[in-house]
Amino acid sequence: MSLLVVGLSHRSAPVSVLERAALSADAQVKLLQDTVAAEPATEAAVLATCNRIELYADVDKFHAGVAELSTLLAQHSGVGLEELTPYLYVHYEDRAVHHLFSVACGLDSMVVGEGQILGQIKDSLAKAQELHTAGKLTNDLFQQGLRVGKRAHSETGIDRAGQSLVTFGLEQLAVGGAVEDWARGKKALVIGAGSMSSLAAATLVRAGVAEVVVANRTFDRAERLAQILSEADDNAVTARAVRMDAVPDELTRADVVVSCTGATGLVLTAEAVAQAVEGRTGQPAVAAPASTEANAKTAVPPTGVGADENCPLDLAAVQSGFSLMGEAAVAGMDAATLEQHAAWVAGGAVDRRERRTPEADAELITALAATAATVGRIPERRRPEPVAERPAPFFFLLDLAMPRDIDAAVHRLAGVRLVDIESLAEASADAPMAADVDQVRRIVSDEVAAFGAAQRAAHITPTVVALRTMAADVVASEIARLDGRLPDLDERQRGEIRQAVHRVVDKLLHAPTVRVKQLAAEPGGAGYADALRTLFDLDPETVASVSRAGDSTDKKDRPA
Repeated sequence: MSLLVVGLSHRSAPVSVLERAALSADAQVKLLQDTVAAEPATEAAVLATCNRIELYADVDKFHAGVAELSTLLAQHSGVGLEELTPYLYVHYEDRAVHHLFSVACGLDSMVVGEGQILGQIKDSLAKAQELHTAGKLTNDLFQQGLRVGKRAHSETGIDRAGQSLVTFGLEQLAVGGAVEDWARGKKALVIGAGSMSSLAAATLVRAGVAEVVVANRTFDRAERLAQILSEADDNAVTARAVRMDAVPDELTRADVVVSCTGATGLVLTAEAVAQAVEGRTGQPAVAAPASTEANAKTAVPPTGVGADENCPLDLAAVQSGFSLMGEAAVAGMDAATLEQHAAWVAGGAVDRRERRTPEADAELITALAATAATVGRIPERRRPEPVAERPAPFFFLLDLAMPRDIDAAVHRLAGVRLVDIESLAEASADAPMAADVDQVRRIVSDEVAAFGAAQRAAHITPTVVALRTMAADVVASEIARLDGRLPDLDERQRGEIRQAVHRVVDKLLHAPTVRVKQLAAEPGGAGYADALRTLFDLDPETVASVSRAGDSTDKKDRPA
């Protein structure tokens, strides 16, 4: 059996795909149950966070395992396999171990070095144990992953390489300023009472907000979180809980909103946020203006374009500030539509005020079509938000949910600043990594080698135990036979003979069994167990029974 992981993350897939592929708690349970029921897999665990979905399994066939796990991910995520496949990655055996250890250390996080992933790995293991889908391999892997992650944080400065997603998000809201200065005296609304929302609430309290209101679908959980915040040491903040139907009213009072729920649909629509802005200002919410420069670069073609029936764009839906020829206009089109649009542009049917030629636009869009043909679709892009003429924000929203809780369209509202998973990914892409990252990578490499050696050594242990058991049975049989032939031996003589035979057997077996364990621990040493079984004609069922006994002991000793 071998470890296999199939998954997708912010590194392999656009946020739009991750959003659609997000697994609910019930879907995760069903995915685990269906995975262990599938033929190639005997045990499984799911690691599902706001920016990754990974399925780990112990499989007996690589290709069949990849096909089965990919199909199951597609089925339970609701994204078609054909669409999902380009974004999936596969890791096998040592590479799968290396991947999980890197994830546990925060090396694969959106914000490098963040430590919340350790809690998510722990929760994933607990869920697999509760559903009895975790076996010896996944238990060993995830428990060692937790230890490696803790080691990385305690022995290096990886924490300095990045911060939690919450802190990073608040820094983006503060537009590069000190979070404490930005947050001081503000009123905050936190929607959700899970681990991420709780962390956000606690971070806001430490930053100096004047009030925190917690809203959650389960009111008792909101009350518990509010009580914890109120009773914290050195805490002067006012914290209270409200029900979800009170959120519209609380929006008009809040300066900062953080949302992270497990909802599959939007929690805050653009209309709800617009109403909150109107409630605060007394004026209807309006779209933020674009700068003169931006308008010049993305000017809408003159009147008459909308009547062109050959344009594949829905011209009536095109917003002011976009160019029908530019990249923003075609974002999200599939390859076939892009090619059609390129042909329309190349025809030069539109009298534009832009300096680019139809041929140049056609070349650009043809290149985009080639990209779309490779990756499926081009991710939707937002309109530029020039700082020059955009009003200073007075309403701040942080969306940490996947799929998103807050309608992305609210970023167009004047006076509103929205930071979500997509914008965090963009902001963190070029973030500098601390020198400690290299040290953590060395730790991961060393731990992967040690884990592989331990697993390979453990793989041969049942065979060695079965060999020694067979030898002990042979000794017992020969001593019994000797007792029948020499009944006149006294007990002292019998004891001496018994000890002598045992010493001979132990000495004969000691060197080969020690050496075979050493050889089995090395890369490529898996075949030594088979060789030992063949040489000594060991019963496969005896070896299997030793393995089952070992697994049973492990489960009994495992922490709850």
